[in-house]
Amino acid sequence: MIRFLEYKNSSIQEFGVLQPAIVRPDSDGGYEILSGHRRYHACQIAGLETLPCIVRDMDDDAATILMVDSNLQREEILPSERAFAFKMKLEAMKHQGAKRERETSRQIVGKLEAANIMAGEIGESGRQIQRYIRLTNLHPELLQLVDDKLMGFNPAYEISFLNETQQQDLLSAIDYAQAVPSLSQAQRIKKLALNGEITQEDMNIILSEEKKSDLDRVTLKNEVLKKYFPKSYTPKQMEDTIIKLLEQWQKKRNRDKCL
Repeated sequence: MIRFLEYKNSSIQEFGVLQPAIVRPDSDGGYEILSGHRRYHACQIAGLETLPCIVRDMDDDAATILMVDSNLQREEILPSERAFAFKMKLEAMKHQGAKRERETSRQIVGKLEAANIMAGEIGESGRQIQRYIRLTNLHPELLQLVDDKLMGFNPAYEISFLNETQQQDLLSAIDYAQAVPSLSQAQRIKKLALNGEITQEDMNIILSEEKKSDLDRVTLKNEVLKKYFPKSYTPKQMEDTIIKLLEQWQKKRNRDKCL
């Protein structure tokens, strides 16, 4: 059992923790939590003094794999969290493979083989796992765009091949154009970057291009619309009024056709 500070949470106090945490002994004579960090904090908030635990004596690689598997079971996990979790687990599996090679003379598993083994455990393809791991090469600000759902996974994968300077230039281009790369734009930028044939100005031009998805979109700026509406109107009220007026105009147009 592990002792905690005293806090309050009536639900946990009433029912307790039903699923034990998994811990391993540490060098200081205590325990390191491998799985159950949220239960740990829930007990702290509830003011419980103990948490049921299963103690396992694991090496670092096995502990890392257990922690990653536990985190991947969460209902909501950001692309960046998934990417770094896959990377940690793959590295741990490769270390285990190296140990087995020394013990059994079996050749160490390569990246794809390890990824395929992992794929069978978590329901992703080996290739997709490797694509996720590529995201760990992104500049933090670019990776944040993926987490915030402002940039798609596939464009992010393509630009992960850019070096640090090129990614900094891309961030400046995104700020300049006020747009993130589409998949086709990201592929073009990647191809030019890998050949050393791209500058920030080139990125500015590419990101400033009108995307296909924008060709079917009509954008009305707020400052243009506001002069036609009372100051108290919200964007939703302005939209509703515009739609209502367009419907009235359409009805009148149809009536005029019948005359």
